[in-house]
Amino acid sequence: MTGTVHPATDIALAAQRVRVALGGRPVLHGVTAALPRGRWTCLVGPNGAGKSTLLKALAGLLPLQGGRIELLGRALQDWPRRARARTVAWLGQAEPAADDLIAWDVAMLGRLPHQPWLATPSAADRAAVEQALRLMQAWDWRGRPLGQLSGGQRQRVLLARLLAVQAPVLLMDEPLAHLDPPHQADWLALVRALTRQGHTVVTVLHELNLALHADELLILDGGRVRHQGPAAEPATHRALEQVFEQRIAVRPLAAEATCSDGTASRWVALPCVPPLEATHAA
Repeated sequence: MTGTVHPATDIALAAQRVRVALGGRPVLHGVTAALPRGRWTCLVGPNGAGKSTLLKALAGLLPLQGGRIELLGRALQDWPRRARARTVAWLGQAEPAADDLIAWDVAMLGRLPHQPWLATPSAADRAAVEQALRLMQAWDWRGRPLGQLSGGQRQRVLLARLLAVQAPVLLMDEPLAHLDPPHQADWLALVRALTRQGHTVVTVLHELNLALHADELLILDGGRVRHQGPAAEPATHRALEQVFEQRIAVRPLAAEATCSDGTASRWVALPCVPPLEATHAA
């Protein structure tokens, strides 16, 4: 693996020689990575690279065949369950949720780690849920069942549930699913605001042009880390092109595109279309 080395005190999550198998098939092969605090790290790579599996392992949702996960310098298995649930918020890919649950109740699920057993929501819980729903522009349909919402609206409610945890570390697997471009831009602005507040954000994204907005890219291929480094560095761009077999090219934009949070995007990942003859030959 090539890339950036961070001081241990600046690390939110660390994987040390992590091995994971799914259905008896090895998926992660001794992955070692350190994800810095207060920054946005995006996991990228081709299909089957092990991105979602690594994210689930970092969240403690998968058993390890070997290795170790650390959260804020402490072994993940040593964290009490409720303390870990207050520290790490999780949004999975295509998460199931009962269609008859109203949006407010779904977002309130994010407050469970903060509530005593069978307790009713406190004023702090209600304030956190309202803030999360408003941030995701989902407040207007807080009383509607999920089954009456579009895919994008449903995803924004699930994102509100994640935010309602108010955790310092947020893990998101394909959080932009079903979101249209304006709401994708809103999500980017939200992530930037979270990192400015000191939160650590770790995501899996297939949208490479949006992933290039991240602070760092963790590039995986074949269940191994191929590179970790700042998203703006040429070495990171070369590694990204390599794992996609030169089928993409990362290029600078002729003019910086200013986003809604005031930051500027300077890079774009362009598809490299093979010659027509090669396509026919395949």
